[in-house]
Amino acid sequence: MVKLYRTGNGCVAERNGEARRLPAFSFDKLFRLSDPAGAVDEAWEKGEPCGAPAPERSAFSPPLESQEVWAAGVTYFRSREARMEESESTGGDVFYDLVYEAERPELFFKATARRVRGHLEGIRVRSDSTWDVPEPELTLALNPDGRIFGFTVGNDVSSRSIEGENPLYLPQAKVYRGSCALGPCLSVGGSLPAQTGIHLIIRREGNIAFEGSTALDQLKRPLEELAAFLFRENEFPDGALLMTGTGVVPSSGFSLRSGDEVVISIDGIGTLRNTVE
Repeated sequence: MVKLYRTGNGCVAERNGEARRLPAFSFDKLFRLSDPAGAVDEAWEKGEPCGAPAPERSAFSPPLESQEVWAAGVTYFRSREARMEESESTGGDVFYDLVYEAERPELFFKATARRVRGHLEGIRVRSDSTWDVPEPELTLALNPDGRIFGFTVGNDVSSRSIEGENPLYLPQAKVYRGSCALGPCLSVGGSLPAQTGIHLIIRREGNIAFEGSTALDQLKRPLEELAAFLFRENEFPDGALLMTGTGVVPSSGFSLRSGDEVVISIDGIGTLRNTVE
């Protein structure tokens, strides 16, 4: 796989420990191609050797330009449990039980490109929410044909109190400034093993406040199925990114606070770090 980092000085690609700067590289052009992986290989051959990206100390812009970000919900059993828990008092828990077993997945719009935060940029929780969590998610890069050509790490920050109050409030619980982060790179080419791990650590005042992990083999639906439903009766001429749901949800006693550091790692892709503003 080739990892593409969007820096302030253009795109830097990394493969097998070697890094190259890709002059005039465009994420928009990449997403619009029928063979994005082939185009990345060609760009790599023309790239200029440079220093390797350093995600541990360098911020990166999110790996997109004009693409919309969408998300799937209740795709892991743990997510089903959490959604039912938060909405039980209002009677909405039955909807989450039904969608977990249904043929049609839950899909919702998450963010326009300008609302997406990158690696080491700040994320936010809503001021009118009392219960907020990060949601670590494998995120798919899709071309206009709906074909998966790459992967990145996603954080679907959510208000559990607003969503639990009424399922119709889902857009307010999910779509607001600073609620979506992607990065640190876009990994193009190849596929991910079913045992790929997704890991979440939340640090508060230097201490671990929450830690949890899951794996792709816990995902109820195939990745291709989620992509196919997103593109059913819809079109994305610039391509799209699709978050695939979370299997790691902090317990009901935990809520994000200002200053918390959220660290999400996916094996084979990288680690996305954000601090709550």
